[in-house]
Amino acid sequence: MTNNDKDRVQNDLVIDGHSRREFVVGSAALGLAAAAGRLSAAESKVVEQDVEIKTPDGTCDAAFIHPASGAHAGVLIWTDIFGLRPVFRDFGKRLAEQGYSVLVPNPFYRSARAPVYGDIATFDFQNEANRAKMHALTGPLNAPGAGAADATAYVAFLDAQRQVNKKRKIGTQGYCMGGPLVVKTAAAVPDRVGAGASFHGGGLVTDQPDSPHLLAPHIKARMYFAIAASDDTRQPDAKDKLREAFAAAHVPAEIEVYAGAQHGWCVPDMPAQNGNPIYNKPDAERAWSKLVALYGTALV
Repeated sequence: MTNNDKDRVQNDLVIDGHSRREFVVGSAALGLAAAAGRLSAAESKVVEQDVEIKTPDGTCDAAFIHPASGAHAGVLIWTDIFGLRPVFRDFGKRLAEQGYSVLVPNPFYRSARAPVYGDIATFDFQNEANRAKMHALTGPLNAPGAGAADATAYVAFLDAQRQVNKKRKIGTQGYCMGGPLVVKTAAAVPDRVGAGASFHGGGLVTDQPDSPHLLAPHIKARMYFAIAASDDTRQPDAKDKLREAFAAAHVPAEIEVYAGAQHGWCVPDMPAQNGNPIYNKPDAERAWSKLVALYGTALV
């Protein structure tokens, strides 16, 4: 995809009686938001809408979640390998409760509408059929230029919504395969993206000429990389190469290894592997607090 592709991007918002859902924020979350000065009483309701976004490669189904009133900093969430599903909608609602307008796309829209998997509780990464399905879904997204083109379309969608304050920077966060897509987003739309956070991102550093970490010179955002201890064990030099690349580009980046954490520890519905749970709530909450602090500082 070239830069001219974005001139062809058209964004369509689809809302009807069946796709619009409203959620009342719990009193505890409201108290936190009020203490932070993010939401007024009139903005205490969160709205979730199913939307469709035109991209150079087709139409992406997505969730757009935002406070019921006002204009707020936009956030783009890249999902993990299991795609758009309730747990990522919940992430979007949680951010909306804290005063952000959030887009959660289906990254596999080129192949299927979300959800692309059924019950993932018993998903076995070692199963050949399962792995084949994953590769079939991720192949089009990993094609040269695809991630950057999608990112450009999604940011354009956010900027076209009245619930997004275009005077404030956009944040983006990603999990597992979404980690590299965060980097690609920050590089594709550097003047709009003010913060990027990768949680147990996979493939951030490779030996290929298109390795995501080599995009650092094109990024203007503040970055945070939360690395699982299991990933660090498999690729111990990745954190050092990330740190060196962003330091050389003079891009502020914090790289943190979560001791004892397994790949996928931030996502509550991550299936257990070999009988061992992956999700780690204390570490997930610590990672979330780092995310909120990053957005609070950088999305101005």
